[in-house]
Amino acid sequence: MRLKLITIIAAITIATGCLAQRRYVIQHKPYIDLRPMHFGISVGMNLQDIEFKTDAPIVCDVDRWNAGFSVGVLADMRLSNNLNLRISPTMHFGSKHIKFMNLAEMDAEGKPKSEIQDMKNTYLAVPVDLKFSSQRWNNIRPYMMAGVSPMLNLTNKSQEIIQLQRTDLMLEVGLGCDLYLPFFKLIPELKFCYGLGNRIDRSHIDDLKDDTKRTYANSVRSGHTKMIVLTFYFE
Repeated sequence: MRLKLITIIAAITIATGCLAQRRYVIQHKPYIDLRPMHFGISVGMNLQDIEFKTDAPIVCDVDRWNAGFSVGVLADMRLSNNLNLRISPTMHFGSKHIKFMNLAEMDAEGKPKSEIQDMKNTYLAVPVDLKFSSQRWNNIRPYMMAGVSPMLNLTNKSQEIIQLQRTDLMLEVGLGCDLYLPFFKLIPELKFCYGLGNRIDRSHIDDLKDDTKRTYANSVRSGHTKMIVLTFYFE
């Protein structure tokens, strides 16, 4: 009986201690979110994609993911306790591995004839987002974000088969979490971006000297860019 009583008291003491630790954890950077404006930097990675529409019998798709690198700066304006306006100019370095297949023509192995294009792209993006944050719990504060991202394609050399226009506009949504550390705030964020218009530039097709590549290029009717971006902000 005495052993059971000691065990119960010990369990209550440990549970109370754990709850006390959770409740009275040290609050790092307690006033950082009260500032009307604050700034930061960001680094991360991106995966670029295109959603194509083509004429039969030719199909094309981005057949594999190539991880790219992203770097930028951040300006965050406080609108209310749970709402912020963010502008985060960012450079996205990456590529798209595109495979074209002609289902009407077969090679010696009985497979559709194909062409490969490794499209390298460097984007300058200026996202304008609204950040909807929950209440802070100790040193964690999750949030959702949504906005638009005007983009400028800085890759200006002529592509082998298809070429993208210089400008783009993406709709983006994502999730993240503010992590309050002793000397700064770390914010991991995952967002999904989708281009709102057809970005295929057909002006270079007549300059293609290879008739096969010209056939593939003419078959592509539209292409909407997509991107997945994992970012780490430091504020």
